[in-house]
Amino acid sequence: MVSIRCKMIVKSEIENLGLHPVVVELGEVELEDELSVKNYYLLKSALLGYGLELMEDRKAILVEKIKTVVIELIHSSDPPLKTNLSVFLSQKLHYEYNYLSNLFSEISGTTIEQFVISNKIEKVKELLIYEGLTLKEISWKLHYSSVAHLSYQFKKVTGLTPTCFKRMHHSKKFYILENV
Repeated sequence: MVSIRCKMIVKSEIENLGLHPVVVELGEVELEDELSVKNYYLLKSALLGYGLELMEDRKAILVEKIKTVVIELIHSSDPPLKTNLSVFLSQKLHYEYNYLSNLFSEISGTTIEQFVISNKIEKVKELLIYEGLTLKEISWKLHYSSVAHLSYQFKKVTGLTPTCFKRMHHSKKFYILENV
């Protein structure tokens, strides 16, 4: 689950089955009640209708937890980590980073570092287009060491400079004016 809307859907579907969720977080649900086999399949079917799925493989669940932690870090406006991401993930998920890194690469086909960079670049796009922030503001907000570093990563991932990307996006917009 990546969004608040997903959390609301999951909570609603759980409650529709007469169950009582204790926690509905991104990628994780804790129930007050025991989940019967019948309710499991009903919930699984209901969630599939929304394009969501219940995960059963413990390794895949751990990879989703890594993704959730990374996404929450990128989208929070907290101060930068005081430790390396590897140390933070190890402490947060209670596994050695080498295990997390190897598992993530095996299951997702990319490294944790590449996942972080691609998600940061998506956030940069969002901030450029919808928030109208400057590159300096974005680099500060996403804890880049400099605007140059942000621009380098952006171009490496997208093939465009942030300025060119923003210009292209704005040129695709069109407005419908009503004759008054």
